[in-house]
Amino acid sequence: MSLEEIYEHQKEANEKAIEALKRDFTTIRSGKVSTSIVDSVRVDYYGTPTPLNQVASVLATDATTITIAPWEKNLLPEIERAIQSANIGVNPNNDGEAIKLFFPPMTVEQRQESAKKAKAMGEKAKVAIRNIRKDANNKIKKLEKEKEITEDESKRAHDEVQKLTDEAIKKVDDLVKEKEAELLKV
Repeated sequence: MSLEEIYEHQKEANEKAIEALKRDFTTIRSGKVSTSIVDSVRVDYYGTPTPLNQVASVLATDATTITIAPWEKNLLPEIERAIQSANIGVNPNNDGEAIKLFFPPMTVEQRQESAKKAKAMGEKAKVAIRNIRKDANNKIKKLEKEKEITEDESKRAHDEVQKLTDEAIKKVDDLVKEKEAELLKV
């Protein structure tokens, strides 16, 4: 394995960690309700647990309401049951045509709690990035030990790995800052 391959692998792994963080952020409730809140809801569709968005249209109709319109009306009770058991913090309102979820506006405490969650998710991403750095450094040490690279090349490679790590950590910090600002803004 060459140093270039080690850097490439590290860059890809860092990107994946950052993408995972962005995905994690979508599960946090912010001031504006997001349809991703119901992504984990599975509906019993003729005996098969099926993602809600595959049996109904799911729309955020305003800042605090999600409307779920099933493609088959007979699924309304199933969807209602699935939402209740998913325990997402609101009760479904079935009007015979669609199900509406009314989320109360977030309190300051809830916003702070969400910001704390975002920070914890950021820390998790940083740990992943540091583990990626450790992996890359171990590969470099192995190359040096096997005399495939010189001590100087090894030192430069470790510096490059640290530079890539610092860039990724900065991206994570920026994303967390952005998310916290978004969550705390009323």
